[in-house]
Formats: sequence, C-alpha cells, structure tokens
Amino acid sequence: MMKVMSVRGLTHSGKTTVIETIIRGLRRRGYSVGSVKEIHYEAFMMDQPGTNTDRHKEAGAQLVTALGMYETDILYQEKLPIRKLLAHYDYDYVILEGVDDPTIPKIITGHDCEGLEERLDDTVFAFSGVIADKRKEYRGKEVVHCLKEPDRLVDLVQHYAFELLPGFTEKCCGLCGTDCAGFCRQIITGEVKRSDCPLKDDGVTLKINGQAIVMVPFVQKLIQNVVLSVVSELEGYEKGADIKIHIGRPQVDE
Repeated sequence: MMKVMSVRGLTHSGKTTVIETIIRGLRRRGYSVGSVKEIHYEAFMMDQPGTNTDRHKEAGAQLVTALGMYETDILYQEKLPIRKLLAHYDYDYVILEGVDDPTIPKIITGHDCEGLEERLDDTVFAFSGVIADKRKEYRGKEVVHCLKEPDRLVDLVQHYAFELLPGFTEKCCGLCGTDCAGFCRQIITGEVKRSDCPLKDDGVTLKINGQAIVMVPFVQKLIQNVVLSVVSELEGYEKGADIKIHIGRPQVDE
C-alpha cells in the first residue's frame, strides 16, 4: 500500500528542508520513496522554446518524452490531477510538496503562528520549518524541528501517512457517512483507520493498463449485473464462479 502525505507552507518557511529530512529518514528505514513538487509559478515550464522536444510539442505531439543517458523526462501538455499523477508511482511513500488536497494528511511549515493559520485545517497532523525555532507546540499539535528531531518527524509521517483515498463526495459514495475529505479528518483525529473505509471491491475489480480503478458501489454492481446476465446463459457457467474478462491487447500466459 503506497502511503501519501503533503508538506505545505509559505515561501522560505522550510518546506523543502522538511521534505529532504523525511525522505532521507524513510530511505534509512528501508522504504522506497517518491516525491511530487507542485510549482505555483504560472510561467514555469521544464522544456524551453526552440528545443527539439518543444518543436515536437509545437508540431502537435500530445505527449513528448526526452530520453537522456541518465534520466527520462515525460512532458505532458497539461497539469495532471494528483490521482492521475500518482497512478504512475509505485513506492512505499510519496511525499508531496505544496499540494493542497482535502483527503491527504499534511505537515504545515511557517515563520510564525500567522503563517500556520493561513493553511491550517483538520488534515494537519504536525508543524515544522522555521516556526520550530520558536515553539514546540501549536493548537495541541507538535511543532517538530526537522534538523534537531529528524527521527521524531519521520515517526509522525509513518504514523499519519496513509493510502490515498479515492476523493469521492458523499453523494457519489457516502458509505462511511461522509465524503473522503471528512473521512481523512477522522483518520487524523484517530476516530477511524484507513482500513475502516467501507469501499471494497466486493469481488469486482477493474484495471486499465494494469492500473487498478476505484469504483463506487453503484458502478461495481452495474458491471457485475451486466456481466452475469450475459455469461450466466453460457455453457460452463456456475454460480459463484470466478469470472475474468480481458479487453485489449492479447494476454501473455504467466
């Protein structure tokens, strides 16, 4: 299960230093780690006008890849939603910088209490950054000095980070009595655990190009009813049988 958390804060409040500390600490403990940096500078682009890859884009390529000797850069021509982006990741932890999602647990960095308040909500489980030179606690949550207490910071990340929730609204799912944002807040406060999410596959799973797709109960039931209504008329069908349907490229026997 890949666990996710985010670090948010004002510029020069210590975000990147906190993230470096978390990544190093998790790697020392034997975990694989990925990261995402959200850049809020509107004019930012990795590719530059006039390069060969830029010319590919200008000619109409919708996905451009720069394949170098020591790195590969995949250049989408859009800002990917966080869940679509994380579908490319397969690590024990992914640490996000600057990502504000109401279903993801967070550490907030700041210079002072006013800076903390600007981003404080119920998904925050700790504070760090420059403020840690002045305080040990704020609003009942720990303020951790990432340079003096790196192990404590990583302990908190391990405790609070969890598998990404699907991001459903209460109207879309609501099996837990709230939406995914509300369920996230309940996880942070210790009212529930991530494993308490009632959204299960119920025997119906869907993968697109190997990526598991989370489905609300209505869609699961719809797929199940449509498939069973067809295959139940076929010879060899038995009630409760394991049924697999593949659409796309031919499967290779494993």
